[in-house]
Amino acid sequence: MIKSNKLKIFNDPIYGFISIPNLLIFNLIAEPCFQRLRRISQMGMTYLVYPGAHHTRFHHALGSMHLMQHAIQVLRLKSIQISEEEEEGLLCAILLHDIGHGPFSHAMEHSIVDEVSHEQISLLFMEQLNEKYKGRLATAISIFKGLHPRRFLNQLVSSQLDMDRMDYLKRDSFYTGVAEGNINSERLLTMLNVLNDNLVVEEKAIYSVEKFLMARRFMYWQVYLHKTGLVAEQLLIKILKRAKELIGLGQQLPCSNALRFFMENKINKDNFGNDTLDLFARLDDVDILSAIKSWQDHDDFVLSHLCAMVINRRLLHIKLKNNPISEMKFNKHFTAFKNQYNLSDKEASYFVFSGEIMNRAYNTECQNINILRSNAKVVDVAKASDQLNLKALSKTVTKYYICYPKASI
Repeated sequence: MIKSNKLKIFNDPIYGFISIPNLLIFNLIAEPCFQRLRRISQMGMTYLVYPGAHHTRFHHALGSMHLMQHAIQVLRLKSIQISEEEEEGLLCAILLHDIGHGPFSHAMEHSIVDEVSHEQISLLFMEQLNEKYKGRLATAISIFKGLHPRRFLNQLVSSQLDMDRMDYLKRDSFYTGVAEGNINSERLLTMLNVLNDNLVVEEKAIYSVEKFLMARRFMYWQVYLHKTGLVAEQLLIKILKRAKELIGLGQQLPCSNALRFFMENKINKDNFGNDTLDLFARLDDVDILSAIKSWQDHDDFVLSHLCAMVINRRLLHIKLKNNPISEMKFNKHFTAFKNQYNLSDKEASYFVFSGEIMNRAYNTECQNINILRSNAKVVDVAKASDQLNLKALSKTVTKYYICYPKASI
């Protein structure tokens, strides 16, 4: 364990200097499982669309912690009592909230392990660290799980207006250069308050909340669900699927020891123990990219071509539609490609496939964003706003896609 009297500061391009508030936070940042976040990209394959999007989960974790420090300061100035233990719990919870992400963040969440979310893996890391630090993370774990008796503490870490979302919208907007996603986090934080143990936003910031929700909608359709990034992530998923298939047939594929373990074994929540967690902590983007670079020379037609597509950015063609893809259109592309390269249906399905994506910028079924009016009444932002768009943002929008190769691969 690192012990130092010199607590460092980080120079962040978004907020300027970010200070490390205490020795526990300093030591958690120095943990290998946290340093690994330097090698996990925040936005998966989005850099193939926006070349600047090379920032990492490490950046995001520190930025979220910085916003949490600001939020605590604002609430204390408004006479909201937050103890030192609760402050430490909030800072640790938000710092570690994404520590369970696998390579390329969301892109491969269910490819490395089966039906185990990054939140569940984050919790396993936090529980392991809690043992090492003799119970110092107990409050953080309670907040992370949403079980702390003071509800607003849970909401600061996970809600529709939490420090996580405030940072990633501003940060992702900055690194992609998509100005529509930029939000006024400073004003949003300054107008936070607590009423009846719930987080609220003072009425003066209603336009900033509207901008926040609109920015979220823009970022999802323009960045997070951009069709080129979508097809690149689907190719990554299919590469891992094909590699597992070949390994299951007894073929040897060169890769790191950590990746090989997850390729050879079916890991789910029932067998995800501490030994598995230690191996997971050794996995990052480098393992995947290294394997893909090697596998592009493999004899298997499917694996080699999928890998070459990602490495050389010669991706599949993708079309987004408002209605489901017709069976006739799908079969036309599927049959043409299958016959062109004399493939089986199974092999062709790696190159021609369809799916759907959904987005809802404001989920009224979850914790609402509540506006505190000057008469002390609380109202949901969608009702308080004079923007008709906000009601539309609470509806789920579904789009359908089809992917297929260009003329030749």
